[in-house]
Amino acid sequence: MQQTRVLTGITTSGTPHLGNYVGAIRPAVASSLRADVEAFYFLADYHALIKVQDPARVQRSTLEIAATWLACGLAPEQVWFYRQSDVPEIAELNWLLTCVAGKGVLNRAHAYKASIDKNREAGEDDDAGISAGLFMYPVLMAADILLFNAHKVPVGRDQIQHIEMARDFAQRFNHLYGGAGNEHFVLPEAVIEEQVATLPGLDGRKMSKSYDNTIPLFCPRPELKKLIYSIVTDSLAPGQAKDADASNVFQLYQAFADAGETASMRQAFADGIAWGEAKEALFERIDAEISPLREKYESLMARPSEIETILRDGASRLRRQLAAPRLAALREAVGLRPLSQAGTVDVPVAPGKPSLPVFKQYREDDGRFYFKLMVDERVLLQSGGFDSPRDAGQHIAVLRREGYAPADPALTLGEGVVAHEVHSALAALAAEDARKAAQKAGDAR
Repeated sequence: MQQTRVLTGITTSGTPHLGNYVGAIRPAVASSLRADVEAFYFLADYHALIKVQDPARVQRSTLEIAATWLACGLAPEQVWFYRQSDVPEIAELNWLLTCVAGKGVLNRAHAYKASIDKNREAGEDDDAGISAGLFMYPVLMAADILLFNAHKVPVGRDQIQHIEMARDFAQRFNHLYGGAGNEHFVLPEAVIEEQVATLPGLDGRKMSKSYDNTIPLFCPRPELKKLIYSIVTDSLAPGQAKDADASNVFQLYQAFADAGETASMRQAFADGIAWGEAKEALFERIDAEISPLREKYESLMARPSEIETILRDGASRLRRQLAAPRLAALREAVGLRPLSQAGTVDVPVAPGKPSLPVFKQYREDDGRFYFKLMVDERVLLQSGGFDSPRDAGQHIAVLRREGYAPADPALTLGEGVVAHEVHSALAALAAEDARKAAQKAGDAR
């Protein structure tokens, strides 16, 4: 079954709030339980540095967000769960994409334009206080997505533009460095839960740390009630019909309620429910869902070293199996190749024939059959176990005929080896086979 890759990240710049939970965490964790989904979750701590220069805050937020995801049901052994800064391949891909990203596209980024507009209203220079990090934010977000060829990215409606930019950069890279049937990046799609595309905050604006209008996800029950009762409403009295679609209270309620509960609340608004009664219903509905998660969260927050181990293990597995081989292929595509690689440079060589790569087949004590691709004593590629020598030989034949696929679960790169070294070794074997065939044909004549 073909799995769909779904990637979700949250910036580690503050305490997780209801907007994060409804718009990202809850739908992402739910999708991770599907057999047809390969899920990626990451803590976007590089992105946090754009807005936050308080190291303690970034560290605290990283712990809080990791604990939140785990408390909300994330199973780290079943998904890819990692911290952005633990995967250096993301930063390197960020540079490769920077070199193909159009400045004109970045000029149109909503966050950058909003900062310029704010400066103009204040009579400041257009770029006053705007960092290059803010300007280049969409490229880093594209690197997060494209390194793993994510098919779908759950986002709020205000983030759709960034997904469109990621598609633009991917298309540009594919055009420059790809070819027919050899596109490096798939084009990601934004996924939006329509009814909660943008959750309102206490003041009616989008719930955001930037507006200081958030409701912390795991605040104590009394604080949750106090915050919900402080949500801004109009002055309509009890008994007066209220517009549910224009109400912040109703929008928050429907984000936690099922279809039947939502319909009942909509009718209550039409019948003139009092604001205090509506807020009480909202509080009880949210707390019913959050309360059991809150207990798990508090337990995890007391064990930060355990969370650190989970994050490091996730990044290590991700780099070994996906990020490093992927980045090696992209480096080769743009020309960042070893000078010893065939066809890259014409230099005189010392007399003598270089060692050819060889496949070595053998049987282990477990009774299974294995093979290695080696040059001299260096292992380039190690296979897993096969039931028979015939199965191992057939896999070698496929390798020689079709080349190395980094996603092949039966193969593991040798220590310190990158994918292009395997490609070069197989190319050398193919060239030697062609030479022998030509020589044999010549002898026959």
